[in-house]
Amino acid sequence: MSFDRSLKIAPSILAADFANFGAEIQAVEAQGADWIHVDVMDGHFVPNITFGPATCAAIRPHIRTVMDVHLMIAPVDPYIDAFAAAGADFITAHVEAGPHIHRTLQAIRGAGCKAGVALNPGTLAEAVAPLLDMVDMVCVMTVNPGFGGQKFIHACVDKVRTLRSLIGDREIHIEIDGGVDPATAPLVRDAGADVLVAGSAVFRGGSVSDPSPYGANIRAIRAAVTA
Repeated sequence: MSFDRSLKIAPSILAADFANFGAEIQAVEAQGADWIHVDVMDGHFVPNITFGPATCAAIRPHIRTVMDVHLMIAPVDPYIDAFAAAGADFITAHVEAGPHIHRTLQAIRGAGCKAGVALNPGTLAEAVAPLLDMVDMVCVMTVNPGFGGQKFIHACVDKVRTLRSLIGDREIHIEIDGGVDPATAPLVRDAGADVLVAGSAVFRGGSVSDPSPYGANIRAIRAAVTA
């Protein structure tokens, strides 16, 4: 997987039809999605429960692009191998999820995956400064994790700028997760982000039987960024 900082839109299947994941993934990729984002929540680290490794393994054959698995769980380490075996390309863990994030990132890479580290809105960008030689992506939460459809927290844009400066010329993606739509996407792109996770903003108005709105929504985000 070659590195580039071109804009990548990663629809979150949290906003898809849970009874039809395979077809939803195929539809949204056909409509222009660059990655597929899988939000894993445990009801402990965040106040919601979503998917586990078995779901990831079930949807993996339907994903032709990148499976981007975001672990909003604690502890993380006991589950890394299972998500890697399920076919994750990226596994992202939260810096706040445990006391040994450096060890967690080592384990993710050791399992053969790209390693991401995520920051909650209340966590400073500098928290990942000692980890930048260990990661392939930094995920900036622009909502509090746990639920889709929340409003974008504008104070996080400055955090993205700080991260872009800290990263320098390292080959590290900056991902934005939360409240991304045509209004907020240009703000984070200008600040230095290249991967935009969007759930309701992509899946709104469409379905497997009528996926064209997915494409229109993806194009609207791209157009807003390039305007």
